[in-house]
Amino acid sequence: MSSDREVQAKRRQAILEILTGDQKVTEQKELVDQLLARGIPATQPSISRDLKVLGAVRTRGHYEIPSWTEEEEEEGVSPFRRAVPFVRAVKPAGPYQTLVVTDPGAGRTVSQAINESAWEDVVGTLEGDSGVLILTESFFFQRLVYQRLRYLLSAGGKNELVDME
Repeated sequence: MSSDREVQAKRRQAILEILTGDQKVTEQKELVDQLLARGIPATQPSISRDLKVLGAVRTRGHYEIPSWTEEEEEEGVSPFRRAVPFVRAVKPAGPYQTLVVTDPGAGRTVSQAINESAWEDVVGTLEGDSGVLILTESFFFQRLVYQRLRYLLSAGGKNELVDME
């Protein structure tokens, strides 16, 4: 008989396969049904916990798993570039903070990407469901962060940048 941990690991692996597949999953119930069809025990509460642990984000009407990898980090690609599609707007918020507005549910993903990028001018981040507050030590560092964001988001085209002047 399988242990709870083995079942949990098997369930999480199956969730990864489902969410990275071609079909978009819009509700947790769909995941429960697909897992049960594969013979893997699942309930909505267990799926909810698994999605959180796996870093899944519900955005644009379906669940996604952001996919920055160690290979990309080795190639010198900032993990933040992978989060660009989730960013809607960037706005200064006082003299030392910058607000990054994200798709609903993507705040944690964008915050994680900023933290993994290890920008030396960022003191820390505070994440919400649909936004990230980036904290800096001074107005000078806030401008540097804003300029970096402006550069990284310029390729995306759909993002709104509020001028700091």
